[in-house]
Amino acid sequence: MSPEKSVGISFRVTPGFKKLLEAAAAQERRSLTNMLEVALVDYCERKGILVDAQLAPTTGTAR
Repeated sequence: MSPEKSVGISFRVTPGFKKLLEAAAAQERRSLTNMLEVALVDYCERKGILVDAQLAPTTGTAR
């Protein structure tokens, strides 16, 4: 089965949020997009929101 195509999304954040995202992504050696995906999946799992295993990014650190 071919992987699902990605879609673009655009939103504005504060400069402070962007700096935090960049710092977290750099520490985990992830892209900004992948860092957001990992953070969202982690949040959903902690809150009991069903996460489709095929949609979840790799949650281990990329080191």
